[in-house]
Amino acid sequence: MEIVNPNVTLREDRNILVITHLSQYLDFVTGFGGLVVPLVLWLTTKDSVIGMNEHGKAVLNFQLTLILYLIIGIPGILLFGLGILLLVFAGLLSIVMPAINAIKASKGELPSYFGTIRFIS
Repeated sequence: MEIVNPNVTLREDRNILVITHLSQYLDFVTGFGGLVVPLVLWLTTKDSVIGMNEHGKAVLNFQLTLILYLIIGIPGILLFGLGILLLVFAGLLSIVMPAINAIKASKGELPSYFGTIRFIS
């Protein structure tokens, strides 16, 4: 049984969607902010901002996928030497994809992250 709150009004706020995507760059500053900040933004505004549920899930799935790539890539360097390719791939994705999807969010389009595993559906 789903309870719907009639007091919550949906609003269109593309700026918060863009901030959600760009907050992933906090990984380069803090090491973990790229997962925590989008998670907090998604949990607090998913019911009040149009499109936040889809964008938030996409960002969290992307961040969890990057963490998985790192977990696999670091031992892969020691075992096969090919793990460096996976780390370079993950690094390039973590730089390029948030910017592309922030631009998409500002235009009102749905996000699409390349190479993402859907942990949250």
